Amino acid sequence: MTDAVRRLFGTDGIRGVANKAPMDALTALRLGQAAGRFFSRGAHRHRVVIGKDTRISGYMLEPALTAGFIGAGMDVVLVGPLPTPAIALLTRSLRADLGVMISASHNPFEDNGIKLFGPDGLKLSDAEEMEIEALMAGEVTGLATPARLGRASRLEDAPGRYIEAVKASFPKRLSLAGLRIVVDCAHGAAYKVAPTVLWELGAEVVSIGVAPDGININKECGSTSPGKLAQVVQERRADLGIALDGDADRLALVDERGQMIDGDQILATIAESWAAQGRLAGGGVVATVMSNLGLERFLEGHGLKLLRTKVGDRYVSELMRETGCNLGGEQSGHMIMSEFGTTGDGLVAALQVLAELVERKQPASEACRRFTPLPQRLVNVRYNGANPLNDPSVTEAIAEAEARLGSRGRVLIRPSGTEPLIRVMAEAEEERMVEETVESLASLIRARAAALMVRA
Repeated sequence: MTDAVRRLFGTDGIRGVANKAPMDALTALRLGQAAGRFFSRGAHRHRVVIGKDTRISGYMLEPALTAGFIGAGMDVVLVGPLPTPAIALLTRSLRADLGVMISASHNPFEDNGIKLFGPDGLKLSDAEEMEIEALMAGEVTGLATPARLGRASRLEDAPGRYIEAVKASFPKRLSLAGLRIVVDCAHGAAYKVAPTVLWELGAEVVSIGVAPDGININKECGSTSPGKLAQVVQERRADLGIALDGDADRLALVDERGQMIDGDQILATIAESWAAQGRLAGGGVVATVMSNLGLERFLEGHGLKLLRTKVGDRYVSELMRETGCNLGGEQSGHMIMSEFGTTGDGLVAALQVLAELVERKQPASEACRRFTPLPQRLVNVRYNGANPLNDPSVTEAIAEAEARLGSRGRVLIRPSGTEPLIRVMAEAEEERMVEETVESLASLIRARAAALMVRA
């Protein structure tokens, strides 16, 4: 297998600029052929569910994938724009062999991506992705005979199935009546289903980001740009603001004062609530290396563990299964609750927080501030060419910074799994120390990246 093919899958499927390899129609066709052959096991009629977000490039990738799967002998069920967790849900409920979500999540419309789910609704393992890449790298063989070609159909009630599943995650004894909620759907996959769920549960709903045109997804809206949401929450005197990303598998919340509530606070809120109800399994919560030390200390104060894994919600999901935990997530807003689904679901997570607001009869500014986070700062350093983290001067500087912070903080330096970026993060009890550490390391990495590029 070539190096190019070996790098096809990243931390969350395949991702790239639309209409350029690897995010072009040809790659999508070959992926459909390869994944179709890989998951055609047994004598039954094989089936794949394909969903997408609202990007214009979805109109190119969806038919290319469909052609590949049909050529591999798989029947294709098309569901149109729906959240990523809906595709995981439908893959299981329809007893499909494979689920596909066409989305680049929180990225701008120019990008797109393809995520694959196995018949259990879980994202594929690294080993499975590598096997599919190997099939793509070789000659196209083993395709269906003309009589065994697959067929394509549309599942018209797919949104309704997901809506009912999400509503079932909210306690039946409770109602959202009397709450005014602003929901920002990022002009993305949840633009219809999210407002419907909240309204049917009794809330007064103010919807923004619900007019997708193919190119406005995530543009100055959604979970990565919650400024407009905060403004509307204050203008409408709402009780809570919910911001989803393009495929609705992550969220950010805004309290009634217009202040952000990040994924760590959401995890703390749900964990404490579930622990009190005896619903929290595994004795703790799974999070990533990015989660704040304040969350770890908060959980320890309640006799709970914080188990960390590398960044990526599928790694969170894997560790949850290994440890028996039923709650995990990322600071960025991916929340996985295995009681309700197999992947991150921003809408279900928001409902767990809303249940706390109703139960406690507290405003979000009180109910969702469970701990004081340690000062933390993250800087992204873009690079082209060789990875500057391999430079000896960089590794030495990182080691020195870690020694300097000791038990009072930590340093995390890692390459992005989806972009040519080095993420430089530090947190400590003193903000000055955080600023100095991040600035020093980011400057050095930036300088070494430039030097390596000139040398190349």
